[in-house]
Amino acid sequence: MKFALLGEKLSHSYSPQIHSEIFKDFNIDATYELMELKKEELKGAIDELRRGEYSGYNVTIPYKKEVMQYLDEISDEALSIGAVNTIALKNGKVIGYNTDYYGFFNELKYFNVPVKNKNCYILGTGGASLAVYKALKDMGGIIKYVSRTPKGDNQISYDDLKLTKDDIVVNTTPVGMYPNVGKSPLSDIDAKNAGYVLDIIFNPRHTKLLLDANSDMDGLYMLVGQAIKAEEIWHERKYEYKIDELLKRIEAII
Repeated sequence: MKFALLGEKLSHSYSPQIHSEIFKDFNIDATYELMELKKEELKGAIDELRRGEYSGYNVTIPYKKEVMQYLDEISDEALSIGAVNTIALKNGKVIGYNTDYYGFFNELKYFNVPVKNKNCYILGTGGASLAVYKALKDMGGIIKYVSRTPKGDNQISYDDLKLTKDDIVVNTTPVGMYPNVGKSPLSDIDAKNAGYVLDIIFNPRHTKLLLDANSDMDGLYMLVGQAIKAEEIWHERKYEYKIDELLKRIEAII
């Protein structure tokens, strides 16, 4: 069996290591590779999956919305979110799912972030932000997107962002991600002012944003959580191990 991650730039990815560990737990002989693509090559990759040359894909920046047009079916949760990050071949059909939602939802619970009735600010409006939005909404948060080019009532500019210790901030932009470390979407003052700061970036683990905010809520838990859900979809099996134990193994090898 052969799986892959589709994206534009993937040198920062830990996905092969994570999925290799899950393959061991499932006792499955499989490989997982990084497939860097240009936008015009997406359709060809989906055709390879349809022909059975691959068994499943994950999808990352910047193709979580773009890839949807090439799929035969899209799951209800991915439709409601408006983005796909996991693709499976089932009964000859290429089907898109969103497992980012499950990864982030469980990360909020893991870190005991009190979302209900809190002001939540999502930095960025890309594909990953949509799953973050749904998770925060389902947990009762009051949500605004923060964008450099805000559109509509649900978006504000970075200049209009006024944070307090009661607020939650989630970075879904690539600002601060390897290799462009040392950058942050917020000033150090704004980062310190927020009550809870999460970054879905996982490489580096400690982004400038998190260091400024004195937060340890990085994106590795979300990454591992969504990978587990993807594997459950691909193999139609429940993952029986504790995610904490898998996290420790991943941390030891990355």
